[in-house]
Amino acid sequence: MGGTVSGVSVEVHFASIQLSIYPKKFSKRHGQVIVVIRRIGGSKQEVGGLTLPSPGLLSPELDLKSPCFALPCQSALSHMDVQGYKRVRWRVWLCYLGAVLSLGLLLVLFKWRPRWGVLARCQPCPLHMADIVLLRDDFGEQCVLEVLTEEIEEEGLDSVAGEGNEYEWRDTVQLHKEEKLLLRYYVFQGIRYVWMARKGAFCKVSALNDHWTCAELHRMQQGLSAMEQSSRRKVYGQNLIDVPVKSYLQLLFEEVLNPFYMFQICSIILWMSDRYYYYAACVFIISLISIAISLYEIRKQSNTLRKMAQLIVPVTVRRNTGEEESVSSLELVPGDCILIPSEGLLLPCDAALLVGECMVNESMLTGESIPVIKTPLPGGGERYSADAQRRHTLFCGTQAIQAKGNYPGGRGALAVVVRTGFFTAKGDLISSILYPQPINFRFYKDAIKFLLFLGLLALGGTIYSIVMLNRSNTPVMQLLIRSLDIVTIIVPPALPAAITTGTIYAQRRLKKQGIFCISPPRINVSGKVSLFCFDKTGTLTEEGLDVWGVMEATGGSHFEELVPDPHLLPPGFMLSSLACCHSVALLGGQLLGDPLELKMIESTGWELEEPEGEDERGHAEFGGRRVLAVMRPPPQELLPQDVSMSQAVAIIQRFPFSSALQRMSVVTVGPGGQGATAFLKGAPEMVASHCLKESVPAQFSTTLRNFASEGFRVLALAYKPLDERTDLNSISRDEVEREMRFLGLLVMKNLVKPESPEVISTLRQARLRTVMATGDNILTAVNVARGCGMVASNERVIFVHASPPTGHSPAVLKFHLGEGGTQAAVSPDEIDVISQGLYQSGVTYHLAVNGKSFSALCDFFPEYLSKVLMRATVYARMAPDQKTQLVTELQKLNYRVGMCGDGANDCGALRAADVGVSLSEAEASVASPFTSKTDNISCVPLLIREGRCSLVTCFSLFKYMALYSLIQFASVLILYTIKTNLGDLQFLLFDLVLVTLLAIVMGKGGPSKELHPQRPPASLLALPVIMSLLLHTLLLVVSQIGALLITYSQSWFVPLNSTVTGAANLPNMENTSVFAVSGFQYIFMAIIVTKGHPYKKPLYTNVLFLVLLLVFSATMFWLVLFPVGIIQDILQLYEITDMNYKLLLIALAALNFFTCYLLEVLIDNGMVECCRTLRGHRESKKQYKRLDALLAESPSWPPLDQPLSSPQCTVIGFS
Repeated sequence: MGGTVSGVSVEVHFASIQLSIYPKKFSKRHGQVIVVIRRIGGSKQEVGGLTLPSPGLLSPELDLKSPCFALPCQSALSHMDVQGYKRVRWRVWLCYLGAVLSLGLLLVLFKWRPRWGVLARCQPCPLHMADIVLLRDDFGEQCVLEVLTEEIEEEGLDSVAGEGNEYEWRDTVQLHKEEKLLLRYYVFQGIRYVWMARKGAFCKVSALNDHWTCAELHRMQQGLSAMEQSSRRKVYGQNLIDVPVKSYLQLLFEEVLNPFYMFQICSIILWMSDRYYYYAACVFIISLISIAISLYEIRKQSNTLRKMAQLIVPVTVRRNTGEEESVSSLELVPGDCILIPSEGLLLPCDAALLVGECMVNESMLTGESIPVIKTPLPGGGERYSADAQRRHTLFCGTQAIQAKGNYPGGRGALAVVVRTGFFTAKGDLISSILYPQPINFRFYKDAIKFLLFLGLLALGGTIYSIVMLNRSNTPVMQLLIRSLDIVTIIVPPALPAAITTGTIYAQRRLKKQGIFCISPPRINVSGKVSLFCFDKTGTLTEEGLDVWGVMEATGGSHFEELVPDPHLLPPGFMLSSLACCHSVALLGGQLLGDPLELKMIESTGWELEEPEGEDERGHAEFGGRRVLAVMRPPPQELLPQDVSMSQAVAIIQRFPFSSALQRMSVVTVGPGGQGATAFLKGAPEMVASHCLKESVPAQFSTTLRNFASEGFRVLALAYKPLDERTDLNSISRDEVEREMRFLGLLVMKNLVKPESPEVISTLRQARLRTVMATGDNILTAVNVARGCGMVASNERVIFVHASPPTGHSPAVLKFHLGEGGTQAAVSPDEIDVISQGLYQSGVTYHLAVNGKSFSALCDFFPEYLSKVLMRATVYARMAPDQKTQLVTELQKLNYRVGMCGDGANDCGALRAADVGVSLSEAEASVASPFTSKTDNISCVPLLIREGRCSLVTCFSLFKYMALYSLIQFASVLILYTIKTNLGDLQFLLFDLVLVTLLAIVMGKGGPSKELHPQRPPASLLALPVIMSLLLHTLLLVVSQIGALLITYSQSWFVPLNSTVTGAANLPNMENTSVFAVSGFQYIFMAIIVTKGHPYKKPLYTNVLFLVLLLVFSATMFWLVLFPVGIIQDILQLYEITDMNYKLLLIALAALNFFTCYLLEVLIDNGMVECCRTLRGHRESKKQYKRLDALLAESPSWPPLDQPLSSPQCTVIGFS
């Protein structure tokens, strides 16, 4: 069933009902949405993100009060799979009985498998009746949560959800009404989810205030009553980011129940039963120490994070009676009106600024050390969003340094609370640390699969040992112990810990280089990065800009001559705009603000003053108006002789720069409050679009293109006289910024950092694709891309223009050739490097896209999007959310994406990337996994080299631990076959001394100085790894059997006592021969698997590892050739006096070493490629490689200067 009306389409399937509404990201004026409704069986109802069409698109027949058309926010609805259960008393008692009878093992099983515990104790029920919910998040993790209830007083309920949402709230709280009103909710990862009957789901409690508009927030200035605040607090909970700190006893219980430690406990019990007392005691002591260190570190980290997260300060709130009351920040709720004192405040919540201005240090959130100016929220009917209105939002955890612009009856600023607790920006970041997103990395997945393979191998060994021991009439208990012992040998419990040592060493080395990491697993991921995105300003280019000159518009068809020094400008609107149109503030006599604006003010020579104390109530010099700042011209004696002095100008209203809007504006007045003028500054195209057409010179586009193509940063300025009768303090931004008059261009030189070309060249030589994503002009971005080497001088740039459909034309996509690079003389080597890069062999063009075209591509040309992404190098005029979307789209092509930015506007992209690097002075920033103290991109190749080194080290450690297990597995099975085994202290020597120490220091070697074009493998189940392990194991087993056969062939050989089994018949000749050869195998396999070139320094640079190898080798030579009697007795070795036999064993071990080393060299240098050649060519699994091959075979793509229309999309929907 379907229909279409008003351009909105809906498809409805009645097989079952589940509501999922997916926005198509069409332009807002079209108001189009795609809606799909379906159900997934039973009583379970899942509600996806809901985006309502624009007003007027709904037909009169639609019931807005139905659950399908409730008013949720996409962020407020849960996308998790939630199932309701109700406890059954007899099942609960049955589980208690089972736990007692199983000695608690049933409870351990339920802890490992929460779903089984729920199914055993409960029965399914509708969500609104559930007292237990089973939740599965987007990553497949399951969690069992208790549904809690809160009794709510009916008095004061009407105001809990705010104006206009009373019916929604009453539906929510009256669902479970019997004799009293109950709120039903559960808490997951610090966030409260409340039951909303009209939506038929548990939703984030923030859904109750997500509909607030800017105008509604302004109406909340009168404050809440004490009863209203109390009612809201019961619904929203305390304003607290609570990081749970568990007791040592609780941590111990959870740690011991970890499968790793459960396996250790079972192994220790088994070894004690088999009389391996020394070995069991040592493992037990080491496990205790490990647990103690782990508990201490967990507790310490939890306490540190709790201190950082918890913020409890006294706050002054305004009540609806007009009184001001000091309360704890714990009591704050959305809707509270708080006062920001003039001396500042450490903000305990997210709040929308309503009155006054605040200077805020947001370095805790963004890593950006420069304070930002927050201005009052405009009072329109637009829906409030903290992300969209960042410049008007005070974020939790940031420091308001000072507040000004008094509210009636006091000083400072007024703000209304919009988010509390984990819903705040700080809460979201703390949540990302507490509950990190699982890393989708093949290495970690393959490690689990390989452990399962070893488990299957252990099963085979267990069956073999049972058969062999049964033949020798071994008692049943002894047979069971020996068989299970095989499992503890083949599956090394220390494997997970061992493979992390390489990452730990890499993290320490990075810290010494000024790169801090808050997510160590990301270090390995950085070793597989195939594409790196860079911001431009402050990342590739210098943060500061030098003013190149000012070009005034004449009001006609052309510009005046470029004035290199703004000092030389005559008094007028152009000079006033340069001096006044900024967000620079004064703190302690020092100017603070954007470096560009600081340079602009410096170029004029004007000085900034800020009113203090009572002057804020009205500056007499400027007609008693409330003044934010005063700009005064330099004294006449400092001006050129032919330039007269200007008058002082007061800034009384400020609309700060927004990356989304690409502009800022101010309202100013002259002395006496006369001459009210609005000034606008921003991206030239944006400013021109807000100006009267007749005021924009006809040469505007040509002039802008010339400057941008030469790499200049260009800003445009405009002005507009204002009616003095207008209320200038409450004038809206839209009113200020329309019908402006174009003033001219400010031209600034943005130099490429000297490190940038070298780093980009290094990355391209290593076949790593480099991409620029910037908010600057596209021609400027292309020029910088050429300057830093992303686009070579002999390569062409093709511009991509995509436009959305209008009422008269469809969406159109067009490619046109820009001005190509000069055909400069380039060496053959350089040409070879360029042609090899980017997986674009032979491709000599790059695409350049701006933000508007990128959005149109995503919305209307999805079939071309992947091709454009494959060839685009420059993305200009990109808003912060578009940078995030770019990273996500590149990841869909199977790229491992790195992102390097300044940590402020790039926050979303840094967190979305596989590897995010923030250039910040902060020691650690939660804006991205990595923070570099260096102010240039030289940290990027260093991070990639460390990542590759760490990944290769993890591979080596994994192979070594696996081979160690297989060596010992073979030794034990061979000795089981002849009714003996290794001794207690022999196990101890191999496991805890030799192997453990070698594994610990193996990863200490640093990264190679060169960045190799080939990335290291990430799959443990790849053909080279599997072949290496299998063939090595075969050679190792043959050597051990060979040692045994050599021993049998000796004339003096005496068979062991066959009436005794296991370690009880030690010492014997068979055991001693296997011990000697296997001891050397543990040592030389550490050498073979520790590969250096091309990702690590050579083995000999790891001095500690080399020393251990020499010491252990000397020890084994000593034990085999010249053993001391007491050592032989301790290790239970048989005394053999035949020196020729001993030398033969050493020769066998040496031969084994040589063959294994030769095998590894062959595998690394061609054997695998030969196998692949025989197997035939297979298409790559990575989508970007397949696309690259496809584009390489399509020389006619992209079609130049040919308009491409978007194919007709079938849109199914309601209307």
